Amino acid sequence: MKKNSSRNSKSHSGIEIGVYTFGDVIQDPLTGRVISPRQRLEEIVAAAKLADEVGLDVFGIGEHHRLDFAVSATPVVLGAIASVTEQIRLTSATTVLGSSDPVLVFEDYATLDLLSNGRAEIIAGRGAFVESFPLFGYDQADYEKLFAEKIDLLLQLNDKERITWNGRLRKPLNDAEIAPRPAQQALPIWVGVGGSPESAERAGTLGANMALAILGGEYAKFKPLVEIYREAGGKAGHNPQTLQIAVTGHGYVAKTSQQARDEFYPYYTNYCKHFMRRSGRESIITLGDFEQLAAPNHGLFVGSPQEITEKILHQHELFGHNRFIAQIDIGGLPFSQVAAAIELLAAEVAPAIRRATTHIHQ
Repeated sequence: MKKNSSRNSKSHSGIEIGVYTFGDVIQDPLTGRVISPRQRLEEIVAAAKLADEVGLDVFGIGEHHRLDFAVSATPVVLGAIASVTEQIRLTSATTVLGSSDPVLVFEDYATLDLLSNGRAEIIAGRGAFVESFPLFGYDQADYEKLFAEKIDLLLQLNDKERITWNGRLRKPLNDAEIAPRPAQQALPIWVGVGGSPESAERAGTLGANMALAILGGEYAKFKPLVEIYREAGGKAGHNPQTLQIAVTGHGYVAKTSQQARDEFYPYYTNYCKHFMRRSGRESIITLGDFEQLAAPNHGLFVGSPQEITEKILHQHELFGHNRFIAQIDIGGLPFSQVAAAIELLAAEVAPAIRRATTHIHQ
């Protein structure tokens, strides 16, 4: 694959387009095969390298602490990716901040930023999976309080080389040196938001970017969260131009609408069924359900390049967002299909989106 030398992280305006992965390791529903965690990690690095070569803007990796995911040490994997990429931005997706030490998180990503020449970012979230809380000795009853306190600390660490800080759930810091400092003036920090108005308001009040997860349903229903975020940011005195929004969600693109649906349906339903079963619930997604989830006004991004482009642009009319990143490689989807979708996203969707939104985000 020849590198797209005409593009760098600042060579175009418009919405940024990228992909992210949680690195799930589950059985392929068509072949019955389960790849090893080592192969899964190798394929994640290969996917990121390809995304960089074909000119996508962002690659993200989620954090989980269980045997059906290959990634628990997200900064380590992103460091490996930094060594084989040149321009693509590298982010967590997400860092479960409530069960992490903000100082260590900042040091890890500041180090990644230095190694990647200023390409590191953090999406910090409360976490839909909570196995990390008992694993690292945190009380799950403090779930909300832990995140609120730690996001405040993380943002302060990003601003200052030395910090004096006092909270209720972590020991205080007294004129502590925070090293290393990132290559960027400050790490871009996003707050991951699902459907919670309180989370959107917190992100705006803090002046952090907001990564809005739209995993299903009519996406117009998420517009109030965007409005809450921007209103809270304005009330807190933050510059509206600095309040960026990303839309994240499951997606898959193929040459035709039918091909995309035929290829992705068994893996999407496998993914949902597996994780619903792990949580003690059953999930049966019929083909009719799937078609509805992928409808033009719903949040599942599955279709031809034209369909995906139209959906992103329609959402942009509602949200005015700055970034779209899709989780493609779910449910045991073979790497060959993941790679083909990445190439198509870069070759046809991203250029169309950039042309249509450059005048807005200049």
